[in-house]
Amino acid sequence: MYQRILVPTDGSEMSTRALQAAASLARLTGARLEVLSVKEPFPYSAISEMQPVPPQEFFDAQERTAQARVTAALEAARAHGVTAEGATVEALHPWEAILDHAKAKDCDLVVMASHGRRGLGALLLGSETQKVLTHGTLPVLVIR
Repeated sequence: MYQRILVPTDGSEMSTRALQAAASLARLTGARLEVLSVKEPFPYSAISEMQPVPPQEFFDAQERTAQARVTAALEAARAHGVTAEGATVEALHPWEAILDHAKAKDCDLVVMASHGRRGLGALLLGSETQKVLTHGTLPVLVIR
């Protein structure tokens, strides 16, 4: 059935629920998990050379946060008895990074959370899950 399942995590309770579902499915099918945390790029400003946080400090903080998310997810996956690998990547658009990582790791399923935004909030904020569904070709299991 499934061999490699990609689980993006943003550290939220919803992405933790998606990880638990993915780990259960992986255990049933003998698949391995690929955990991914996407880091934000540095918010360069064309208006001012003054930045509130130096770029390296920003990059270091982003990496620490993303790595902590991946580490927690890997520990949870292993507690379920599932083999898992993790990675962090920087991307302006998380949905693109998710699809690129799924392709690079030869994943055959993406399991991710939906934060359930509706109405104007969904329209204005968009949804990384929706964009993965729209632009990708892989099956996506959405956990709500």
